[in-house]
Amino acid sequence: MDKHELGAFLRSRRERLRPEDVGLPSGPRRRTPGLRREEVAVLAHISTEYYTRLEQGRAPRPSGEVLAGIAGALRLTDAESHHLHVLAGTAPIHTGLHRRDVRPSILALLGRLPQTAAFVISAAFEVLAWNDLAVALMEDFAALDPQDRNLARKAFLRPARSEAPLYGISDAADFRHHVVMELRSALARYPSDPGVTGLVEELRDESPEFARLWERHDVAAAPTLTKTFRHPAVGEITVDCDSLKLTDRDQHLVMYTAPQGSRDADALALLSMLGTGSVNAGQPL
Repeated sequence: MDKHELGAFLRSRRERLRPEDVGLPSGPRRRTPGLRREEVAVLAHISTEYYTRLEQGRAPRPSGEVLAGIAGALRLTDAESHHLHVLAGTAPIHTGLHRRDVRPSILALLGRLPQTAAFVISAAFEVLAWNDLAVALMEDFAALDPQDRNLARKAFLRPARSEAPLYGISDAADFRHHVVMELRSALARYPSDPGVTGLVEELRDESPEFARLWERHDVAAAPTLTKTFRHPAVGEITVDCDSLKLTDRDQHLVMYTAPQGSRDADALALLSMLGTGSVNAGQPL
């Protein structure tokens, strides 16, 4: 049970709600935003004292029933409710280190996607494997030091290395927000993995934007359906985005495609001819 993170998460979810959001009268002007602790306690059918101690990190582990009541009172989404259970220690978490080895079958699949820019990322946003078109669309990951293949670092710490930071993507701000939310969930799953904890500490220390977003305690986002790249060779390319969860290793297979016959598909085809390399798995990080 991570009492500090649990308390901070509860407080952040409480402060985002208005009384009218949960069917309560707004009443006189409030000194602080959000619901009062006693209001959450009433809605969750627990004592105000116990809820207050939870937010202050002084309470013992709550039961599943108590957490369900709090999740309902705070109008948590499914993802937020799961995160609440993870922080309280009532949901299974991964032990040890997050996986960085990619299944051979996934590596073979990357090679069978000639019209798709595809790559695999770890739970900590490390690019672990990629195909030719991903190289042509984004960059040659094989030419980078392993630590520079991390998309979270690239998003927050190294935006000035090129004229088109983050590959010129149209949703850079949304992507950074997505990174923060995913890393918060990863930290809850791998609390003793230095590859995750060290990355979060590094980003919080060196990126004011990451630190600001981290304090929001958000853990869920709408999926990205399309993305536009501004490529120096072929101009703008808008692609459909699909991300498949590889649950056995807690990794994601990310795929960028374009509708057949579209200008964007033609641009990807041109990039596939310009690109070099082959399906590649990076060296262990």
